[in-house]
Amino acid sequence: MAHRRIRLAIIGVGQIGKYHIENYVKIPGAEIVAIADISESELRQVAERYKITKTYANFRDVLKRDDIEAVDVCLHNNLHAPITIAALEAGKHVYCEKPMAGAYPDAKAMFAAAKKCGKKISIQLSTLFAKETKAAKRLIDDGKLGRIYHARSCGFRRRGRPFVDGYGTANFVKKELAAGGALYDMGVYHIAQMVYLMGQPTVERITGKVYQETEMDARRRQISKYNVEELGMGFVRFAGGVTMDVIESWAIHRGPFEGSSIVGSVGGVCLEPFSYHSTLSDMPVNATFELGEADWRWHQILDDQDAYDSPQQHWIAALQGRVPLLPTAELALQTMLISQGIYLSDQLGREVTAEEIEERSVSTALKA
Repeated sequence: MAHRRIRLAIIGVGQIGKYHIENYVKIPGAEIVAIADISESELRQVAERYKITKTYANFRDVLKRDDIEAVDVCLHNNLHAPITIAALEAGKHVYCEKPMAGAYPDAKAMFAAAKKCGKKISIQLSTLFAKETKAAKRLIDDGKLGRIYHARSCGFRRRGRPFVDGYGTANFVKKELAAGGALYDMGVYHIAQMVYLMGQPTVERITGKVYQETEMDARRRQISKYNVEELGMGFVRFAGGVTMDVIESWAIHRGPFEGSSIVGSVGGVCLEPFSYHSTLSDMPVNATFELGEADWRWHQILDDQDAYDSPQQHWIAALQGRVPLLPTAELALQTMLISQGIYLSDQLGREVTAEEIEERSVSTALKA
């Protein structure tokens, strides 16, 4: 079945921009008609590789085109807000790489701009489209967990710090561009995933601590001016007595963590590897599932299941009007509040309230 063609532009064609393009070229109905980047060599290389005819050194020139429906912002975190807001005000729907912004007030401004302009905004939260998330959501919706009261957001790398551990650029570890480290880079995926499964409860209070303790190559430390966290930990209290603990590691001296999990009065789910735990006829049950087989069957019998196979497929399907847009912006905004709460708690050495986080958070947005 043919779907309405969506013409879009990519702003930023570095490592992340190329990854997004690779996803779009596989999606029927998605057409990349223009790309923008300050790097002439990157523009030329990407344009040649993907047969894109229009390139721009200034993103504002892209926004002037009336034949482009949406843009995808693939830049460093502190550039997300100004460029997203400019695109929304130019009448474009916006898809933006995670985290939503470099600071909570910037993310809030993006969300408000989308509402004011009547345009869609979506944030790259790939974990929402994982088979494990879909399976956990079905169990929750069917009441198999009962009343949810606690979740664990967990991400592990033993040696996975950008640049200093051998991959990526130094821009990933500078507050001036990235604003944060492990929590902003990978923690956003796991925190948003758990908040989504918990039903987006309201944040009340947060306590947390961040670390940069493990040794790193001295030369790369000096070159990069590495000044973000490699390990973030927190505890979040939500309305209704619901809680979540957070641990996200770029580097730590230990073996892998158990994956993220969520527990309720009737049962619990561990996401990696996926398993369900409950009691049946007064006997403890630890169950595994054939997620691949289930996902295949859902694709055969349910409409538009391809719209939930990846963040980009979902974005295009939502623009086409095939499915409602998942609340990725709302989840990303709440995740920003939690991450900023951990940072603020670390700075103050105490628990902080959601109101304090909002009051004390300062914009880190760069001029675009």
